[in-house]
Amino acid sequence: MSDLPQADRIAGLPHPCETEHLFGHDGACAQVLEAFNGDRMHHAWMLTGPKGIGKASLAYQIARFLLAADPPGDSLFGTPPPATSLAVPADHPVASRIRAGSEPGLCILRRPVDDKTGKLKTVIPVDTVRELRQFFSLSAGGNGRRVVIVDCIDDMNANAANALLKVLEEPPQEAILLLVTHQPGRILPTIRSRCRTLACAPLSPEDLQRAFAQALPGHAFDPGLIALAAGSVGQAAELALTGGAETYRAIVSLSQGLPQLDRSALLKLANSSGRANDGKLDQLLNLLDLFLARLARAGVSLPGQEAASGEAEVFARLCPGPAAARIWADAQLELSQRARQGKMANLDPSSLILDMGLKIEETASKILREKGLS
Repeated sequence: MSDLPQADRIAGLPHPCETEHLFGHDGACAQVLEAFNGDRMHHAWMLTGPKGIGKASLAYQIARFLLAADPPGDSLFGTPPPATSLAVPADHPVASRIRAGSEPGLCILRRPVDDKTGKLKTVIPVDTVRELRQFFSLSAGGNGRRVVIVDCIDDMNANAANALLKVLEEPPQEAILLLVTHQPGRILPTIRSRCRTLACAPLSPEDLQRAFAQALPGHAFDPGLIALAAGSVGQAAELALTGGAETYRAIVSLSQGLPQLDRSALLKLANSSGRANDGKLDQLLNLLDLFLARLARAGVSLPGQEAASGEAEVFARLCPGPAAARIWADAQLELSQRARQGKMANLDPSSLILDMGLKIEETASKILREKGLS
């Protein structure tokens, strides 16, 4: 694969096309196999589900299978037996070419690199979609099929989406489009209506650990990642590579002192946010938001697996019931808005975290005061 930035690759992890074993999506694979064996293969599939659960890896598995399978129709040796798996050996020529980015039957649409800045563009522009014209104009080789993977369609601007719609309205013969989306509700209804939906669910704890071991061999799996990653192996791997689980433990440890925060510990957490554009601030803000969301849910639902030691005790004390849950939910919304506004205004990251800490302290004081515990 190219050394240039890739919008469909998480830094430090193998590219989805390199995923050898797919975990947790047996149902989706079965739907594709049933359609293929029944000669009812739809020309466009929309792979939906949360980010990082393996939708892109599934798309590449489907693409490998379609490009490596026997040509459609009866062969000289009769009708081929029904396929029983989408798996293609890693040493198969199609699999090797896909890993090398040289498979002529596969076209990938993703956010391109800006030639001037060398950085990824923020959207998939219409010119990228128009490249499909050249792809489909070439003579089909191999078994005659051609596959397009869009990862992800959420990144398309309006003009690009309209250009893709034209392709979906008049798809070339033996062409299959695999559209990855994390937010299907934001996709044009005219696009959704021309696709068959392939819903992908978050991974179970067992599948999450197996997928994590494949993506990061040699890395120990932190049990807290089961709760923090919510079934997303991409999220679990990112947290593992960036110390996210340790940061979340620091947030829980700090919250144990509420309604009075340890000022030195809060300052240490704030100073860990780094610079506004180096990714550390985003991760810390996301983890604070996750902590508040889990705290609010604790007041209205049964406690789940702890993401950090002592978390359940903190939640039980700070969010004893539905009334407290509503207060924390409101605080989460307010702090989320503050964080977005602070980033847009280029506020000092540590000052932004300190301000959020004081708001959390204020909210905890209100709840515990009304409960008569402070």
